[in-house]
Amino acid sequence: MTEAAETATDAHTPAEVAGARDLFSKFDPLIAEREALLATGVRDPFAIVMDEVKSPTLAVIKGKETILLGTYNYMGMTFDPDVVAAGKKALDEFGAGTTGSRVLNGTYQGHREVEDALKDFYGTSSAMVFSTGYQANLGMISTLAGRGDYVVLDADSHASIYDGCFLGDAEIVRFRHNSVEDLDKRLGRLPADAQKLVVLEGVYSMLGDVAPLPEMVAAVRKHANCMILVDEAHGMGFFGPNGRGVYEEQGVEKDVDFIVGTFSKSVGTVGGFCVSNHPKFEVLRLVCRPYVFTASLPPSVVATAATSIRKLMHAGEKRAHLWKNSQRLHKGLTDLGFTLGTKEPQSAIIAVILTDQAQAVAMWQALLELGLYVNMARPPATPAGTFLLRCSLCAEHSDEQVGQIIAMFEAAGRATGALG
Repeated sequence: MTEAAETATDAHTPAEVAGARDLFSKFDPLIAEREALLATGVRDPFAIVMDEVKSPTLAVIKGKETILLGTYNYMGMTFDPDVVAAGKKALDEFGAGTTGSRVLNGTYQGHREVEDALKDFYGTSSAMVFSTGYQANLGMISTLAGRGDYVVLDADSHASIYDGCFLGDAEIVRFRHNSVEDLDKRLGRLPADAQKLVVLEGVYSMLGDVAPLPEMVAAVRKHANCMILVDEAHGMGFFGPNGRGVYEEQGVEKDVDFIVGTFSKSVGTVGGFCVSNHPKFEVLRLVCRPYVFTASLPPSVVATAATSIRKLMHAGEKRAHLWKNSQRLHKGLTDLGFTLGTKEPQSAIIAVILTDQAQAVAMWQALLELGLYVNMARPPATPAGTFLLRCSLCAEHSDEQVGQIIAMFEAAGRATGALG
């Protein structure tokens, strides 16, 4: 190495680079905020490790048995014996992974089986499976809406929906959260001859509120050249007589063009999908980049998903018990004096609104120490200035556990001053 090269190398040591202004500098305010929070002695709400998971509702965290109330495991399928057995069988017969994209490396039998299960579950002619729910939104939105088109979306849409817009080349138009009037008005301002994709969600994951889909669909259909995509990530399994989601519960199945969902909530594994009756749907397998250029799901994952989906077709008793749990927890927390994200229980998500981040973290830690795990959420995941504890109920939570949860919230609320 020359003397000049040695000098150049010495001038850029890791220690010097770390202290200089670089691409990480924009995160300095967040780093400082996090360090100040942890300096108060609280545990990091975003770095919890579950040492053992005993069931859909119980885990061991730092040696303490803990009730799980922040997992999105709505239907409790993660430990279903049939689901687990299907995964083990596929692992033995097909190995650990596919090592590549379905387009290039081939489709495994299990991929077809899970897509057939989805078509049966939703009553559609087509189904397409992605490696995650995030990629399902990323792929569908960026591929369907291109240059000269418009994506019209709720301002509180999930990050995957926004990222699908950013990956694509369409114009983005936001309307006020769950406002039918604003949706109608903004569609009316767009060129009538332009193609438009309207993206809605059945359940919004932060507050657990449900979209007024019949009114929204009616507003969309007043305008020309509009297609509707509904994300049912948090509605699948729970809503509707067949568990298809809010759009089924509210009776707009024939008016929606695409349903996007995930396997990581009610299905109990990982993956994403889109189902549709559009006659040209299959061409998406050739043009959708997040599908074409991503490794396909492992055989064990699609086997568990297919088995779970088929069992969810006949899960009426589970759905009824989950609704019972949601109604009881919502009433219990309301009666204690907590402010919740919705006036009435609308889904399996119950959001407890706190005054600021310090109070939210104090409540979160107090609950964890009592043996209850919930999600602490803050901006930008929540609306500006909103700090909350998000509870996601499970069909496997027993009546006794729901009672324990309410008692823990009361104890934590009194200890932290969140309750008077």
